Amino acid sequence: MKLLSPAISSLARMRLWRIEAWKNNPLDAQREVLQDLVTSAQYTEFGRKYDFSRLFNVKAFKEAVPIHEYDDIKPYIERIMQGEQNILWNTPIYWFAKSSGTTSDKSKFIPISEESLQDGHYKASKDVLSLYYQFNPDSNLLTGKGLVIGGSHNINPMNNDAQYGDLSAVLLQNSPFWGHWLRTPDLSIALMDEWESKIEKLAENTIRENVTSISGVPTWTLVLFKRILEMTGKKTMSEVWPSLELYMHGGVSFTPYREQFRRIIGKDINYLEMYNASEGFFAAQDQPGQEGMLLFTDHGIFMEFMPVSEYGKRKPQTVGLQDVELGRNYALVISTNGGLWRYLVGDTVQFTSLRPYRVKVSGRLKHYINAFGEEVIVDNTDKAIAMAAEKTGTVVNDYTAAPVYFSDNANGAHEWLIEFEQEPADLEVFTCELDTALKNINSDYEAKRYKSIALGQPVVHSLRKGIFSEWLQSRGKLGGQHKVPRLSNDRKYLEEILQLQ
Repeated sequence: MKLLSPAISSLARMRLWRIEAWKNNPLDAQREVLQDLVTSAQYTEFGRKYDFSRLFNVKAFKEAVPIHEYDDIKPYIERIMQGEQNILWNTPIYWFAKSSGTTSDKSKFIPISEESLQDGHYKASKDVLSLYYQFNPDSNLLTGKGLVIGGSHNINPMNNDAQYGDLSAVLLQNSPFWGHWLRTPDLSIALMDEWESKIEKLAENTIRENVTSISGVPTWTLVLFKRILEMTGKKTMSEVWPSLELYMHGGVSFTPYREQFRRIIGKDINYLEMYNASEGFFAAQDQPGQEGMLLFTDHGIFMEFMPVSEYGKRKPQTVGLQDVELGRNYALVISTNGGLWRYLVGDTVQFTSLRPYRVKVSGRLKHYINAFGEEVIVDNTDKAIAMAAEKTGTVVNDYTAAPVYFSDNANGAHEWLIEFEQEPADLEVFTCELDTALKNINSDYEAKRYKSIALGQPVVHSLRKGIFSEWLQSRGKLGGQHKVPRLSNDRKYLEEILQLQ
């Protein structure tokens, strides 16, 4: 291992000239990516439908192909999951990344091709490693192991050739042989789907490893840390893993967790944010301590940026990299070597730099709570409220919800403020029904709620009638089209309303 690590770290540093090429010429890189995508897929069913063989530039591509949301491409994906091929992409699709649900589905399934693995996720991962070494030339990162707190995968019951799982599980299952030497725990543990047992096994099998880096969702990482400290009797994680130097995170805002990580680790380490989603690896932090992630423009993904004001229009307009502006909210639209075409990811981004192009994830197109990786959207909560009200014979006038963040002594939760027209006979029963409904509707919420390991039972307050109207009036937004925000990923609105109670 110690002989292998310097060789790999040297290779990582040697990649820097390739990175500089697309970093300094992002528009050329993007044009080449689109040309490769359209050429590769021209004889697929989708390519024939939109006459890819006649699309020779970005303008023609945008005019020919409409913007798609998940429900638009779902029929194609379902056919691929049943075993059909050459539908969206020209090479076989045998893997699907299971992601959080859309407005009509508990889960969505993103096709993963060999090209999207090799030229997207894995290429980007190697570039992240190279960028890290550029700023940390004396790093001992590869003298130890990387702890990966991944997801699970299952055989697809519709077609035995196809499999699906969380993105992290798909990447682990398909990673090259040398990747297994640098990672802990064993694959059989990394892919477990029962989280209580998984945390226990992760703790037992990594305590004595020389862990130098960790990647995972902050919620589960903290749960693991606390269990390891219980088992070892140590006060900080740096006592367990003295060589720990890097934590890689993404998917949810790290801001609420940063101080807690600092205290529980017990020393200063490096933190690196990545924008790696089921649909592709879009960006990663290349400058330590500075906001913004370097946009990956040569990794099998062609990117467009839709001003948020365009969302919902019959023919929404997008702009290319050459026309983006700093600080403006854009919805990310992608075409990929996994067969997504002008696909609206649902995330909004803001550019923090134009030379080179760097972005930060600013939110979602719709109201949501994603403090713990649960990705609860308004459609989920509207349905859950309706189901709970029906079960308990209550009537809800209005509601809002926000996260309760992790503390040293308690797990996170969702806090709900509900104004009832007709109160439930037992608020605790209503709370249980609401929780159950959300679990049934949203698979990511269900996973985080498992035995309350990461996310506790909702905290529900019954508010006096008229309080939401008072709050809107206090903000000068009573009447018209102004509405109480159903969900928020911070507690600003919730705290304001509680003060009026």
